[in-house]
Amino acid sequence: MATGSSTSKRGFASMDGDRQREIASKGGKSVPAEKRSFSQDRELASEAGRKGGQASGSNRSNQE
Repeated sequence: MATGSSTSKRGFASMDGDRQREIASKGGKSVPAEKRSFSQDRELASEAGRKGGQASGSNRSNQE
């Protein structure tokens, strides 16, 4: 569905900044604090971050 226009009226990036902030702010509020395991357990968050870094780092060295 190609039109002559180079911009789209669809999607998050096409919204004005205030609307983007309004939607994005809901993301942190959608889960109750007691259900957010990383906010309750720093060690768990640290371990998850370490695992993610190792996984992404190992993939990069294989691509070169």
